[in-house]
Amino acid sequence: MRDAREFNFDGLVGPSHNYAGLSFGNVASFNNVRSASNPRQAALQGLAKMRELAARGFAQAVMPPQGRPNFRLLRSLGFSGTDADVLARAYREAPVILACAWSAAPMWTANAGTVSPSADSLDGRVHFTAANLNNKLHRSEEHLQATRTLRAIFADSNRFVVHDTLPSVPAFADEGAANHTRFAASHGAAGVEFFVYGRVEFDPSAPAPKKYPARQTLEASQAIARLHGLDPARTVFAAQNPDVIDQGVFHNDVISVGNGNVLFHHEQAFADEAGTLDALRRALAGVDTELQSVRVASSQVPVADAVASYLFNSQLLSKPDGRMALVVPHECRENPAVSNYLAGLVASGGPIDELVEFDLRQSMRNGGGPACLRLRVVLTDEEAAAMHQGVIMTEALYARLVAWVEQYYRDRVEPQDLADPQLALECAAALEELTRILGLPGLYDW
Repeated sequence: MRDAREFNFDGLVGPSHNYAGLSFGNVASFNNVRSASNPRQAALQGLAKMRELAARGFAQAVMPPQGRPNFRLLRSLGFSGTDADVLARAYREAPVILACAWSAAPMWTANAGTVSPSADSLDGRVHFTAANLNNKLHRSEEHLQATRTLRAIFADSNRFVVHDTLPSVPAFADEGAANHTRFAASHGAAGVEFFVYGRVEFDPSAPAPKKYPARQTLEASQAIARLHGLDPARTVFAAQNPDVIDQGVFHNDVISVGNGNVLFHHEQAFADEAGTLDALRRALAGVDTELQSVRVASSQVPVADAVASYLFNSQLLSKPDGRMALVVPHECRENPAVSNYLAGLVASGGPIDELVEFDLRQSMRNGGGPACLRLRVVLTDEEAAAMHQGVIMTEALYARLVAWVEQYYRDRVEPQDLADPQLALECAAALEELTRILGLPGLYDW
C-alpha cells in the first residue's frame, strides 16, 4: 500500500451558465427552465467551495469549463454563415438546439468520466474514461473536450491512461462517476470499485424505469471495468431501483454516496438492497475491510425530500482523525425532514460527525449539487507531482480566478441572450485568458 490522496477536481462554472431545462428526468433542471441565471455568482459560489475545502486540507483542483457555444454542433446540423448568422438562425428556427449548444452542463465534472486509481488497475496506472453522455444532445459532445482536458492535465503516459470514450450508442450509455464509487481501507490501498446501472441493453426483461430514462447501462459499466484492468473479485455491479429513477433520481449519486468503507444511502437506492450490500461486504472482505452502511429510511427522509435537497448528492470526505465530513448544500438545512435527519446523524457516534454547508444555489437550480461538481481522482505523491500543477487550488490561484470571473462574467443571462454574438465573443475571450492562468495553452480546439 502506498500513501495517496483523493483530489477533488471541481468543475469551474463557465461564463455561459444558463437555465435551459434540457435534462428530462432531472427535476431541478426542468423546474427552472428559461429563468434568468447569474454566471458570475455561480462561478464564485463554486470557487468558494474549492477554496474552503483546500483550506481544510483536502486536495482540491480545478477542471476548466468547456467552450461555448458549440459552433461545431450547430454547423453540423445545417446552420451556416458567420457565427452571428448561425446564432440568429438557430434562435429563430431551433431554439432548443441553440440552448443545447450553449449548455452549462460540463460544470458537473462527476459526469466527465470514470477514474480508477493505480492501486486497483492491472498495469499500476491511473485510468480515465470520459463519459459519452449520449442520452442527451446537449451533453453528447462533452467527451471530446473532456478527453482533451484530461490528456492535458494527466499527460504522463507512464502513470496515466486516458482512454477513448465508449461507443456513443444506447448499449454503452455512460454517465461517468455519477454512477461509480470506490471503497477501500485508505485511498492508497487496493479497493473495491462499485458501478451502478439503470438498465441492461441486452436483456429486455431486466427491470427499467417507465417515466424517465435510465442513463447508465450495465454494458457500459462492464466495459469500463475491462478497460481499466479491474480485478473482477473487487468489482461490484448493482442495479439502481427503477422506481426512484422515475422519481427524479437520474444518477446514483442523487440517492447514495460512498467513501472509504462507508456507504451512505437511501433504503430505496438499489433494486436489490440486501443483495447489493452483501456483494459489497464480500468484495471488501477480500481487501480486509468491513463495509459500514449508513442507511436512511423512507420514514426518515422520503425520496422526494432527498431529491429536492440533494442530501445524497453530497461529498463524503475522509478527515485526518479517521472520521468523515459530509459536504451539503444549503437546501439540506432548509428541508425540515433532511435537516432533522442530519442533526441526528452527526450526533449518532457513527462515521459521519461533521457537516460542511455551502451556498451552491446557482448549480442546484440547474440540477447539480456538491457531488455533481467534482470528479474524484486518487493519486499517490508521485502521480500528483506528475500531473499538471497549474490546476491545483491554492490561495493565489483562487485570487486570480476570482478576479478573472469578475472581469469576464455577466451577472445575468436570459434565454434571448443565447442569440447574442457578443456573449459568444465574451466567452471565448474568457477561456483564452483562463488557459494562460492555468498554464494550459492550446486547451481548446476552436
